[in-house]
Amino acid sequence: MPLYQSTINHQPSTIPPRIIAIIPAAGKGKRFGGITPKQFLKVNGKEILAYTLEVFQKAKRVDEIIVAASKEEFPRIIKFQKKYNLTKLQIIVEGGKERQDSVYNALIMADLNKDDLVIVHDAARPLLPEKVLASAIHCAEKNGNALVCLQAKDTLLKKTNREHTYLNRSQVYYVQTPQIFRYDQLLSAFEKAKKEKFVGTDESMLVQRTKKKIHLSEGSPLNFKITTQDDLEMLKRILK
Repeated sequence: MPLYQSTINHQPSTIPPRIIAIIPAAGKGKRFGGITPKQFLKVNGKEILAYTLEVFQKAKRVDEIIVAASKEEFPRIIKFQKKYNLTKLQIIVEGGKERQDSVYNALIMADLNKDDLVIVHDAARPLLPEKVLASAIHCAEKNGNALVCLQAKDTLLKKTNREHTYLNRSQVYYVQTPQIFRYDQLLSAFEKAKKEKFVGTDESMLVQRTKKKIHLSEGSPLNFKITTQDDLEMLKRILK
């Protein structure tokens, strides 16, 4: 059972398949620094995580939101669940040591059929455009999965000890989230990784290990992740 579940009832399964969003928010933000995890920092009086959750609250195709967080953060999340009327946020589960553990904890608590879709999105990507999300959902419905990526535009080079090698930017993509998968695809990938004690950096890496083709969906420069103080400053300027 989840450590916290709201009194809002689950909606019955419908056709087309149900779509849920999992937001792993248990990270400590070691690269970012500071005492408060970056997803709980406030910009214009609102937590970064709250901005992120509102994207999925407003998305008509998303049926439910599950957040994986540190147990000590549950009261904070419950508080702004009510403050911002996040009615789709129905379950909060305890996160794990790694992002992979947090997503898996949420995944096994989801009441889903094999063809339902699971969206995984970083807690610290608060400016996900509605168009990018809608396009990714459409891609996943058609192909079984969708990986939101942004094609590189800058000149890229690879540094080695002896020389610099220029890369073909037409073949390089920045991986973003959301990443969307059919429930049976994603669960199978997580169980394989757990059995083999493999830890990946994201969900697409796990699914690819099961020999599934990953389908790309166009991302956006606005969909950046808050990783450094510079990212936070850029977010403040955009919201200002």
